Amino acid sequence: METNVKKIAYVASECQPFFASGGLGDVVGSLPKRIVKQSKGEYEISVYLPLYTLKMNPKYFNKLVYIGQTTVKLSWRNQYCGIYKYVEGGVKYYFIDNEYYFKRTNYYGYFDDGERFAYFSKAAIEAMIYLNEIPDILHAHDWQTGMVSVYLRTLFYHDERFKHLKSVFTIHNIEYQGKYALDDDIIEDVFGLSVNDSHIFEYQGNINIMKGAMESSNIVSTVSPTYAEEILTPEYAHGLEHEVRRVKEEGKLLGILNGIDKTFYNPAKDDSLFVKYSKDEIENKVQNKLELQKMLALTVDENIPMIGMVTRLVHHKGVEYIKQIFNELMNENVQIVILGTGDSYYEGYFKDMEAKYPHKVRAIISYNQDLSRKIYGSSDFFLMPSRSEPCGLSQMIASRYGTIPVVRETGGLKDSIHNFEGRKGNGYTFKGDNAWDLLDALKHAISDFNNKEVHLDHITKVIKADFGWSASAKSYIAMYKKFE
Repeated sequence: METNVKKIAYVASECQPFFASGGLGDVVGSLPKRIVKQSKGEYEISVYLPLYTLKMNPKYFNKLVYIGQTTVKLSWRNQYCGIYKYVEGGVKYYFIDNEYYFKRTNYYGYFDDGERFAYFSKAAIEAMIYLNEIPDILHAHDWQTGMVSVYLRTLFYHDERFKHLKSVFTIHNIEYQGKYALDDDIIEDVFGLSVNDSHIFEYQGNINIMKGAMESSNIVSTVSPTYAEEILTPEYAHGLEHEVRRVKEEGKLLGILNGIDKTFYNPAKDDSLFVKYSKDEIENKVQNKLELQKMLALTVDENIPMIGMVTRLVHHKGVEYIKQIFNELMNENVQIVILGTGDSYYEGYFKDMEAKYPHKVRAIISYNQDLSRKIYGSSDFFLMPSRSEPCGLSQMIASRYGTIPVVRETGGLKDSIHNFEGRKGNGYTFKGDNAWDLLDALKHAISDFNNKEVHLDHITKVIKADFGWSASAKSYIAMYKKFE
């Protein structure tokens, strides 16, 4: 009996709740389940992931079911490919097992990342064949899975099983493109392709996997509408603007704002919080601030506004803006709590500021998910002065916890947070490349904090903002329907 159910395969390098290092993992962990639920059986979704044996959440690792194994040919290599399965929320998750490539302490940053993720991209295709689950739509994410589209265009081009397949490639961050020196050895010896195919990912004298994925896919999407426009310019595209413009001219470029999993991020059920609360019990939120002040040995006083940051301490996150106005900000009656890792220069700077202002500043140089939840739930304001932000999920998470975002108008921040001066206001925003505009926004926030009636009204608006996946999933479903 013929079925109208369409099969979609996601291929990604990370996914909550199994393992994640950032927003990509959150999106891949949330979006498929929402699409399955919202489409009411119209789509069947599988997600293909590497099995990072040292990073996998033990709670899920022990529930994986071994399906079988196959061999992946990558140039002269014949590599083992184990396949494990886990099902949750109506989504099938398939894990590609190869300890040589994936039993490592980090996800990325290795000299052989090109080989690792070329293997994974081809292994995902081979796993689909082994499982007899050839999708109608293949949705790859960021450069680590960019070779999927390239392989489908080259090695599997004449395979009748894939003739009907359409592909989507989503750019979560265009800064990371998978660039390598243009060399016949890497094309033939690492990727297992003919040099005749090098034009697919050749760009400005280099191999560029993201460019290859953009050229080989039917649709290229970004994670916010504003970012889709920004990456047409050299300021945001990190050299790839010519390819982005070409994709747009072909009518293939699309921007869809991401959402968050409201079940995963829920202050009413979050065990990381000192005191749970909801939008109907917002008065309980302040207890979290008092407990965090005690925990971090800051001055314990509910009347001192607390600014929270959970971020990578790198230039494009706007930390230079904060550095420029930091001492001026410290003239205010305020506390700032920063959690994150990044450039050693910024790590050192904020630790120096902690030493200089011991009762007002805490800089925790770490990746700590439990503490990040405490900061979301305890802070009065959440600071994101990013120079570029493809989508940004932290401002949405902060809003979910009733913590008011203070953001620079760029990318997804511009699409999701609007200044309180407007009718749809749900935060404080500033424009342009000026640290003093940031200081003005923070002073405005602090002034409003001292007016309890105004501040409570702002918290109420923020915590009621809906950044769930409903609207975004609807847009993704509309994108998939373009192939029908």
